[in-house]
Amino acid sequence: MTEPTPGDQVWTIPNALSLLRLLGVPLFLWLILQPVFHGPHYDGWAILLLAVSGATDYLDGKIARAFGQVSRIGQLLDPAADRLYILSTLAGLAARQIIPVWLAVLLVARDLLMSIPLAVLRRHGYGPPPVHFLGKAATFNLLYAFPLLLLGDGTGLLHDVAGEVGWAFAIWGTALYYLAAGLYVVQVRRLIARPDSAA
Repeated sequence: MTEPTPGDQVWTIPNALSLLRLLGVPLFLWLILQPVFHGPHYDGWAILLLAVSGATDYLDGKIARAFGQVSRIGQLLDPAADRLYILSTLAGLAARQIIPVWLAVLLVARDLLMSIPLAVLRRHGYGPPPVHFLGKAATFNLLYAFPLLLLGDGTGLLHDVAGEVGWAFAIWGTALYYLAAGLYVVQVRRLIARPDSAA
């Protein structure tokens, strides 16, 4: 099945869902960082917001493909929302000492490294290539991992199980995140090696 050609639509349901996810980022940060500043715990609300974000991430792609609403702005908004949720969650979990700083650094470093092939593409006159399945799988793993790790910040059987499952998702998500980066680099190399590639 071929990927649909993105259009110039702006006001679509998938784009509205992506925009709502973006607007939820500062609210999520406020919720998760409250205990750092000796405020109340709003972890339940933070987890709910992450769950809604994950659901809308799935829905916007499905709706876009099903109703022919794949757009260029959507191809920018969707991964931007994913990256911001991942970064904000990493910041919050690291500040709360729920995850080690090295894990946050590892995931942020991957995004920084990916700016290099993106710059190469731009220099050759290309925009970012569409997100492939492996990248989506990595994001889903991480977006499942984070609420479970947050839920695991407590005592009792439920918290213990959530923490263990959350770490499993985090490890798989991180591995897939780097594997997806490798495939992205291969995509870029093939694209710029084409005879019709811009100078």
